[in-house]
This record gives sequence, C-alpha cells and structure tokens, in this order.
Amino acid sequence: MRRESVGQVETQCCLIPGEVALEHGDRLSDVRVAYETYGQLNKEKSNAVLVCHALSGDAHAGGWHRGAEKPGWWDLIIGPGKALDTDKYFVICSNVLGGCKGTTGPSSINSKTGRPYGMDFPFITIKDMVEVQKMLVDYLGINQLFAVVGGSFGGMQVLQWCVSYPKSVRLAVPIATSAYSSPQQIAFNEVGRRAITSDPEWNNGDYYHRAPPARGLSLARMIGHITYLSDESMHQKFGRRLQNKSEYSFDFTSSDFQVESYLRYHGENFVNRFDANSYLYITKAIDYFDLTGKGSVSLAEALKEVEAKFLVISISSDWLYPSYQCKEIVGALIADDIDVRHCEIKSNYGHDAFLLESGQMNYAIKSFLARTSVGDIMIRNVVTIGLGSSIEDAARVMMTEGVTHLPVISGEGRLAGIVTAWDVSRAVALKYTLLEEIMTREVVTSHLSDPIERAARSMNDHNISALPVVDEWSKVIGMITSDGVSRLAGLCK
Repeated sequence: MRRESVGQVETQCCLIPGEVALEHGDRLSDVRVAYETYGQLNKEKSNAVLVCHALSGDAHAGGWHRGAEKPGWWDLIIGPGKALDTDKYFVICSNVLGGCKGTTGPSSINSKTGRPYGMDFPFITIKDMVEVQKMLVDYLGINQLFAVVGGSFGGMQVLQWCVSYPKSVRLAVPIATSAYSSPQQIAFNEVGRRAITSDPEWNNGDYYHRAPPARGLSLARMIGHITYLSDESMHQKFGRRLQNKSEYSFDFTSSDFQVESYLRYHGENFVNRFDANSYLYITKAIDYFDLTGKGSVSLAEALKEVEAKFLVISISSDWLYPSYQCKEIVGALIADDIDVRHCEIKSNYGHDAFLLESGQMNYAIKSFLARTSVGDIMIRNVVTIGLGSSIEDAARVMMTEGVTHLPVISGEGRLAGIVTAWDVSRAVALKYTLLEEIMTREVVTSHLSDPIERAARSMNDHNISALPVVDEWSKVIGMITSDGVSRLAGLCK
C-alpha cells in the first residue's frame, strides 16, 4: 500500500434512534447510516471534515476495501499529504439517505411490512439528507465540523449544511454545483427516470425478488454519463474511432464506435452497483433543491445567515453545472459580506473534472484549508473564573468542567491572568488560598485572525499548551490548545 493511501478501510453503520421527521411531512424509523472515517479525531474534536458524495457515490470515499480493484471514489483527495490530509483531519463520508450502499433507502427492509420499501419509501429532499448526516455527526460527538466538502450533488449538500446548521460549519467547499437545479439539469434527470420507469422489469418499483430494470437503469446512466463529459474530452478520448473493427456493421445492435462501447460498458457496470429506485428518489431530490424557496427570496437572502468561510470551485468545461452557477453563489455570498474565494479549474474533462483533476483540486482545496485562522478552530464556550476567587473555587471548576486551563477575568470581563491545573496543585501544597497568589499575569494570547501556524509557534516558543483568544478589548472569546492546533498546523506529528 502506498504511503499516500489511508490503507484498508471498512464501512461502518450507525442506527439513528427514534424517528426522522422528513421535510415533506412523513417520518422514517429505524434509519441506518453507512459511513467511513479516515484519520483521527483530536481531543477537541475540532478537525473533522465531512465529505458529501455525488449521485452515484457512496460512503467509500478513500482507501481500499479488502479485495477491491479500485480505491474509494475520491482517493485522489483523501490521504496523507493530500488536500484532505489524514495526518491532520478526521475525514467522514456517509452514504446519503435514500441511497443503496448501507444507508436506509428504497431497497431497505420496511420494518412494518418485512419487505423492501420500493415505492412506499417516502419522498426525501437534500435537506432531509443533511439532517441525517447531522445526526451521524452528533453520534460521533462532534459539535462543529472543521469543513464540509463536496462536488455536484455533494456541493448542494454542502450549501444546505451551511444554511441548515450555520454554526456547525467552519469552512465550506462546494464544487461544480448550483444553489438550485436548472431546467436543463431537471430535464436530463427526468429522461433518466423515464428510462427506468419505462422498463417493464421496473414493475412499479417492486422488483427486488425478480430481475431488476437493468436496461432502464443502464440507459439512465448512459444519459447521465454524457453530461459528465465535455465535447472536447470526448473528441480527445474517442474521436470517431471504431471499436475493434475497421468497417461499419450497418446494424442497430453492435457498438461501431468507441464512444458507444464506452457508454454501454458504464451503463451495464452501473446496474451491478446501484439501485434503480434510489436513482429515482435521489434525482428527484436534486430537482427539488432550491435554496431560494421557488424564488420566494433572493439567493443572497437565503444565504445571509451562513457563518462559514467559502471556497467555491467551478470547472471551465462543465456544461452540466456551468461556471456561471458557481459565480452566482459567490456573488450572493459577497453581497452578504461573507468570506468567499472562487477558483475555476481549467480542464477539458467537463463535470467529471472534480474527480479527475488531482493536481488542481488538491492545490485549491489544500491551500484554502491551510489558510485557517485561530477563529476557525478555537473553543468558543470558554470556562472562566473571576478575580478574587479562591484556589478551592478554581479546583472545583476545573474538576466539574474538565478543563486544565482557566482564564481569570476582571469585573469588566477583561483577561487578568490564567491558572492551570499544575498551578492549583502547587498552590495546595504551598497552602495558598487566593488565585491572585498563583495566577500568571502576563498571559500569552491569540486573536481571531491569527494564522494557526502563528499560534502553534507561540505555544512552542513559550512552552505552553493553551492560549486564550481575546478581542480588541482584551475580553476572552475563545481558547485554543496545542492538541487542537498541532494536526492542522502540521508542526507536530
């Protein structure tokens, strides 16, 4: 296994307790979520990155499954030294609600009937999918995600995360996506769905104990795959070259051209790994996606409450999710005075470039995440103690709250000093009683906009393991620790 790989991984499963209330009004019980994780979660649980997959993706984003011929679908981005560096980040990827790779979907068993849901599965939205992802993140004990990243349909999930849970996302990277589905995108999805439902084997979605609608699903995938490519990439890859022959066959069953053979191969292969009903439900959820609420508000209004910093990535040759749609997102964020950067990947690969352009994608994402500031990773709910408190008070607070560093604040709320668990232990031994007798008065601090590398270097230079974060009036607004910083700064391995 190569060094840059996360190695062998396994898909895990989480059972969501109780019922999941869906946006459409229905409820789902016994919801299972398939997910994988790569890297280690730090003590502060501040280095978690959620990856959201595209239409045909699943939880297996990185590494290798035992006996598999290919790694996870985004292995070029996930692993040691890559953009989503597993030496720094704890990367999570889950199969979406409605999927067919371990998360509850139409092919799952309905506990009320003992049979697969089929068309009894309720309609779902991207907001519902994000709701279930949030339940998984809560299950993992993570209060705030360092970043949420995803392309295409995954980018829609990124945007929905920032709208539904603005305080739960620090950095957002939506790629080759849109804030609402365009008529063209809806049209292609509808043709794909019609291909499936027109297949006699679909049987109104009740095919799980018989032959699946292979021809319909294969055709839907072929149609979709055309939209993922570009005219130029198809010229370069196939041209008008024939497939294993020198003359035309002059029939309708043979694959004369290489491009025909390519599409048939991908269509037939897709049938072996995807469920037709999941395709119907997920594409319908994509069609319904519209942050503007069917035009009831502007996009800027829809995004005004988000708190994350954004890197929006578009692809120059993408005609399924063209650059202007990403630029519309950027414009709305700028109008809301939200920190946003835009990067256009120069590629002939079309929409699929976010899965193929390893150099540009790694550089863009890695550079953005590396610009992290103290405000992006600090602990916000800081436990403090007031001047005049006793050593006994400090010891009680530390034991109750589970902290080892306690900022001491004045009556105006300004930082007056800091005490550590070691200071308290020493004070007890020396029979001191007041905090003022033991606290450090000249405190090394940090500020919201400081790069994390600077904070890490300051800790290292002063041989300390925590820094209070203060505002311009010296009021304590957060705390960062060496453990929380070291992975992200790359200074401690």
